[in-house]
Amino acid sequence: MIVVTRLNDSQFAVNPDLIERIHANPDTTLVMVDGAKYIVTESMDDVIGLIASYRARVIALARDLPETGHAHLELVPPRDPALGQTDRTGAGTPRHPRSN
Repeated sequence: MIVVTRLNDSQFAVNPDLIERIHANPDTTLVMVDGAKYIVTESMDDVIGLIASYRARVIALARDLPETGHAHLELVPPRDPALGQTDRTGAGTPRHPRSN
């Protein structure tokens, strides 16, 4: 989330991934993907900088996560004992041909 300031000086956080576009004419306006609009005191360049910093922090945090023991996630097809599948790869006894 990035923190921006409304024209009445109250601050709020917004998810930068939901910002569709930013207008700066005359006030900086954040247009969200759902059509909501927020006028903020920060300049367009400041908002873009906040978004870049946010994304850099996300990448840095992801890089610093401890190893969980799972090298990667994989999709495993369901096992079907009737087809002789005995392990996660589906290897085992020969599979019966499927009828189309």
